[in-house]
Amino acid sequence: MSRPRRKKGRSVSGWVVLDKPVGMGSTEAVSKVKWLFQAEKAGHAGTLDPLASGMLPIALGEATKTVPYVQDGAKVYRFTVTWGEERSTDDLEGPVTKTSEARPSEEDVRALLPKYTGVIMQVPPQFSAIKIAGERAYDLAREGETVDIPAREIEIGSLEIVEHDGQHTLFEIECGKGTYVRSLARDMGRDLGCFGHVSLLRRIEVDPFTEEDFVTIAQLESVRPAPLAEGTAETVAYRDFAAMDALLLDTSAALESLPQIALSDDAAHRVRLGNPVIVRGRDAPLDAEEACATLRGKLVAIGAVEAGMLKPKRVFAG
Repeated sequence: MSRPRRKKGRSVSGWVVLDKPVGMGSTEAVSKVKWLFQAEKAGHAGTLDPLASGMLPIALGEATKTVPYVQDGAKVYRFTVTWGEERSTDDLEGPVTKTSEARPSEEDVRALLPKYTGVIMQVPPQFSAIKIAGERAYDLAREGETVDIPAREIEIGSLEIVEHDGQHTLFEIECGKGTYVRSLARDMGRDLGCFGHVSLLRRIEVDPFTEEDFVTIAQLESVRPAPLAEGTAETVAYRDFAAMDALLLDTSAALESLPQIALSDDAAHRVRLGNPVIVRGRDAPLDAEEACATLRGKLVAIGAVEAGMLKPKRVFAG
């Protein structure tokens, strides 16, 4: 009989709200953070292009179960559009495909903003992860194909000018899932008759996380514990992770938007076994499609509340 495979890494759980640097891909960032924490499992909540910097929420361990709640959250970006050039990728990576000597005034740009606010239809970039007949659009684009990508409905909560110097405009946008900032630059440039592309992109918020939650790779590396002596028989490569783990946000941080239910020890034990329990407390919801159940502040389960009864749907390790 074969032995069960031993899991590699620590069973650490929580969120790392990484300030990703320019030049690092999202997958590379997750791998780096996973290695630094020596975590069993890791994943991210929303890809950030290598040319973009800023917020990449990375989930470790049990927090990976809460990734969908962060992926669906509103996002805030600051981005600079350089006018006068359209590029194949709609950012600095691709070659110039169209040029113009025209440059928009700040008043011209400001007058255009209502068109790009609210619920709008948007065509994703040719170089995007959208699937066309089972293939990624960027794979087809790299082969020289021009593909017909259908427009999709997106929601932009706000779009504001931060700075404008004639050649460039710095914007701040709050938008929903599926919005391509590169497409906004492309479309605004065409509407203004001068073309444009994104020359700088930084994500500064992913609901419920803010800039106050940022952690950098340098910070993580500065508190990484020293390696154990050579030849030490340990499955984890480093000794004391207390300083690193202190930089983690609790798994439940991703669920702040859900109704919160505090459980007793007995109720938490029953919920962890998959059993429903009566919801108690003056502020406890009688009905909710989803609610967050905790024990002394620690996440126990996500479940539905029906007629005052919590029915667990996803249970978390204690």
